[in-house]
Amino acid sequence: MTLDDTLARWHAMVERRDMSGLPEIVHADAVFRSPVAHTPYPSRDAVVLALSTVLTVFEDFRYHRQFRDGSDAVLEFSATVDGKALRGVDLIHVDEDGLITEFEVMVRPLSGLQALGAAMGQRIGAQLTGFKDA
Repeated sequence: MTLDDTLARWHAMVERRDMSGLPEIVHADAVFRSPVAHTPYPSRDAVVLALSTVLTVFEDFRYHRQFRDGSDAVLEFSATVDGKALRGVDLIHVDEDGLITEFEVMVRPLSGLQALGAAMGQRIGAQLTGFKDA
């Protein structure tokens, strides 16, 4: 599997709003970097939990541009959370097998980031924090 294969599968899941196939493209030792947390969340389970949940939080989500270089991709997106518009990027790194090893999200402006953090905290805050302690 290549980066392009992984991205194609990712985009298909996002379009269907069905993350059931996500574990198949995420490495067991993957890391998720949240825009509202300093410490990364390690493990496939953390990546899957965060990304599956954020799709339930985002309204009017859509990707605008995609940049690729070697094993890395940057996906620019926009969405709304609780009436707050936001823009962001997903930074994705894959290994030689095309599995996601790092998924980092950056979001702006602050009002959108705060709304996202609050909504995610309400849904999975304690669960996600548990991955840091494991």
